[in-house]
Amino acid sequence: MTSVSRDEDETLVGMGLRVSVSPTQLSFYVILVTLGILGNAIVIGVIGKSVFMDRGGGRNSDIIIINMALSNVLVSVMRNTLLVISDMGLELYSSKEWCQFLMGVWVWLRSVNVWSTLFLSAFHLQTLRRVAPTIGNVHGPRGAPKLLLSLGFIWLLNFIYSIPAYIFSTNGGVNTTETLMLVSSTTRPLLGCVWNFPNSHSGLAYATTSMVIHESVPIILMAFTNLGSLYTLYTHGRTRSTVQDAPVIKRVPAERRAAKVILGLIMLFIASWGTSIISVNYYNYNRGGAAEFLLVIARFANIIFIAMSPVVLAVGHRRLRSFVKSLLSH
Repeated sequence: MTSVSRDEDETLVGMGLRVSVSPTQLSFYVILVTLGILGNAIVIGVIGKSVFMDRGGGRNSDIIIINMALSNVLVSVMRNTLLVISDMGLELYSSKEWCQFLMGVWVWLRSVNVWSTLFLSAFHLQTLRRVAPTIGNVHGPRGAPKLLLSLGFIWLLNFIYSIPAYIFSTNGGVNTTETLMLVSSTTRPLLGCVWNFPNSHSGLAYATTSMVIHESVPIILMAFTNLGSLYTLYTHGRTRSTVQDAPVIKRVPAERRAAKVILGLIMLFIASWGTSIISVNYYNYNRGGAAEFLLVIARFANIIFIAMSPVVLAVGHRRLRSFVKSLLSH
């Protein structure tokens, strides 16, 4: 059996299975996609400019934020805009070669998006522990070259992870539907591109492995790093009165403000990604009456983080906040 099946009871378009979308849902989704592209592009432009112009400290977290925003923009441009075109009823098809390429790119970008967000959370936990007054030996920030190497490693590892998407994907016809869905790649066929595993066992094995290693583990690790950050801030609050003369105390208020922003980002990601995981895997393993509704939920959950993360950053990042204020004043 392959991951491509025929079902005359489903509503189909040229891009594959078309989940019923009302005009209100489509309008809301278009707004979210537009907000995600423009918002993350502004994040890249504003913070990127400061990274190149500012030769002082504090650049590492900005580089990580730029990396996360870049993955957000690429996911929106390469996939979410195509989903909007699909919902508008435009019928498009891709050859097998293009489908293999696109499925590989979609998996790659979504994977990088997940692990880049986790990297931001883990990096800030390390920063909090470094500047907390309970730690006697304070080290300087990690050099930019080493940081860029770590980020490059994330992109490389996830590129390797995406190779099966190139191998086990194909182009379907007008009456093909997707029987296997992954959060990291697709919640419905797009441009006629579908998974095409040799048999059902290999397809479910890949889906299960992806769910455990790639989709669930990052969520669990983010939860732990969030708890670690909260515990570090709590510990600092209790010991603050006894270490007023510590030189590092001057940096802690800024780190506390940054912690609130990053914790907000990670909580937003956990909520959106977790909802998508539950919805898509309900489709993969249950196919109950709520499957179609949950796929719509998964579709919006996938875009919520990309669309709202620039808003969260604008609240807490000084340069972004200044840019937004100047933009609104004009």
